[in-house]
Amino acid sequence: MQNTTTPTHCPYCALQCGMNLTPVEGGTVEVSERVDFPVNRGALCGKGRTAPEVLASGARLASPLVRAADGTLAPAGWDEALDRIAGNLARTRAEYGADALGVFGGGGLTNEKAYALGKFARVVLGTSQIDYNGRFCMSSAAAAGTRAFGLDRGLPFPLEDVPRTGCVILVGSNPAETMPPSLRYFTELRENGGTLIVVDPRRTRTAEQADLHLAPRPGTDLALALGLLHLVIAEGRVDGAYVEERTSGWEEARAAAMAHWPEYVERITGVSVPELREAVRLFCAPEAAMVLTARGPEQQAKGTDTVGAWINLCLATGRVGRPLSGYGCLTGQGNGQGGREHGQKADQLPGYRKLTDPVARRHVAEVWGVAPDSLPGPGRSAYELLDALGTDIRSLLVMGSNPVVSAPRAAHVEERLRSLDFLAVCDVVLSETAELADVVLPVTQWAEETGTTTSLEGRVLLRRRAITPPEGVRGDLEVLHGLAARLGVEKGFPTEPEEVFEELRRASAGGPADYSGIDYRRLAEEGGVFWPCPAPPADDGADDDTDPVPHPGTPRLFLDRFATDDGRARFAPVAHRPSAEEPDEEYPVLLTTGRVVAQYQSGAQTRRVAELNAAAPGPFVQLHPRLAARLGAAEGDPLAVVSRRGREVAPARITTGIRPDTVFMPFHWPGEGRANTLTNPALDPTSRMPEFKVCAVRVETVTS
Repeated sequence: MQNTTTPTHCPYCALQCGMNLTPVEGGTVEVSERVDFPVNRGALCGKGRTAPEVLASGARLASPLVRAADGTLAPAGWDEALDRIAGNLARTRAEYGADALGVFGGGGLTNEKAYALGKFARVVLGTSQIDYNGRFCMSSAAAAGTRAFGLDRGLPFPLEDVPRTGCVILVGSNPAETMPPSLRYFTELRENGGTLIVVDPRRTRTAEQADLHLAPRPGTDLALALGLLHLVIAEGRVDGAYVEERTSGWEEARAAAMAHWPEYVERITGVSVPELREAVRLFCAPEAAMVLTARGPEQQAKGTDTVGAWINLCLATGRVGRPLSGYGCLTGQGNGQGGREHGQKADQLPGYRKLTDPVARRHVAEVWGVAPDSLPGPGRSAYELLDALGTDIRSLLVMGSNPVVSAPRAAHVEERLRSLDFLAVCDVVLSETAELADVVLPVTQWAEETGTTTSLEGRVLLRRRAITPPEGVRGDLEVLHGLAARLGVEKGFPTEPEEVFEELRRASAGGPADYSGIDYRRLAEEGGVFWPCPAPPADDGADDDTDPVPHPGTPRLFLDRFATDDGRARFAPVAHRPSAEEPDEEYPVLLTTGRVVAQYQSGAQTRRVAELNAAAPGPFVQLHPRLAARLGAAEGDPLAVVSRRGREVAPARITTGIRPDTVFMPFHWPGEGRANTLTNPALDPTSRMPEFKVCAVRVETVTS
């Protein structure tokens, strides 16, 4: 065994922390610090440190599985498994049409895989029915950012700017638990004299670090942002010159905000008028400030408008497109940013192009060697696709996602998956979704493969292969190549990641997310490149013996102009409206959901790590002592949480760090205590993001 250390990146969240991997006995790797990567500077959370445990035999899949005659999943060879998938997809298409085939991707797939999956769906299958679990992550922020700035990149500036600004409003985010190495940026902000305002209905570990914690009622973040903007206007804090020079739509947005006076907002949100005034004072006092949002305000049926209201606050105070200022979104999944840029989203083509744009269709079709009119139009969004399973969609290919645990109204989604004529799943482990499949393909992950990801900063990174995958395991690119060939497309699906990336560069050229000036060599030498990064102009043939100067990448967006037609940012004229499901006599309490530090997303991988399970062994219901007293519940007592969609049971965790009208459940577990059984699939009309973060429930004690 060659004991070579490979610099790479963590397989989990969108920080994509740098780490070094060294092969060890047993076919796995040892993780060590990589201090040269600027984002984490060597720091790793428990998930990153223990990531190699998922590579171990026994934790991960080692051979294809097919559904046997007796209903069990049995080991099979690769040819048998691929033949069965291709045969079923072909039969479904022949009998019901191409749109009876569905493809569901994941925000953890590398850029190469996401690109190839989108191409496979549209070129090989001919289906419009493709989306991915990133729709559940930050699609509302993407929609709001595109509407305001003409371009969506999670953070339009690097994280290194955060400690150097004057004030950060952190809305619906708990990085102390969701991405722990990032907490240092907020700690350094305060050490440098800046202030941190945290907006969260719970007093999380992050909120405990704040100078000011605002605890609004779940589902009222839109009203809160409008109330703050009202005070900015009333107190004469608007940057009039900036608004005049760099924005449009101010008068309509101003009128909407003025309808949300402080006392009205206090009644809606539960945040007091003095707290509102203090937040405005802290935000407006320094020369530079930022607003950063996460899933809290985004995972609502009004998420796009909610994020738009926070962007309005930044625009009115002149805080966007200026040094050390701006609006940004903290992306969740490891490649949630790149995953939607290159074609696995229902309405997107590579380069973040719109599928409905004839120019975009022609460009991508030329790269793919197909006719533009052969490309299907936009398909269903993620939840709508899952809801159509077994009726309009008869066969489904899932790659890198576990919707049985992660989707809203999860019991219904599980039922729809069971109703399919055929289900194939590609995954590293036997997830709850894979357990329902007719064919399961074991695929490589992280340390076993090379590929690129795009971090929450918009920094394109190179993950390097450190070890050889076990015999019987193949890469997703090999899977798509094998299926494409069996379905009659012999060319166009290479198995080498760098070859796929070279095609991705051409497909993205000239698009909003332009990667054409990035290659593997640059990523290896520079440690990452920020998009957009167009290729330099072609050599004009002049005999000057000079090579074109490569584009340096774009760490900071919008400093000169916004990506809109006129270069101006657009205000959004938005107004508060109730959540899709408000409390009533039958369901008098609000449920909100989220993560804990030791588990990740649906838990399919982290629940296989002993250290992480010891720290977070199962679900719980967090509630305030006053609610617990009304119920007669003590710490650890089993509680039933009931919504219009189902009933789940988990032990009580009593704390004063949550509002009395609210309960919280983490969403990492299946079975009893599956939080997403309860959540509401009501969709944002623009982003099609489900309302994970607020629904009406009742809480009951459980008697034996």
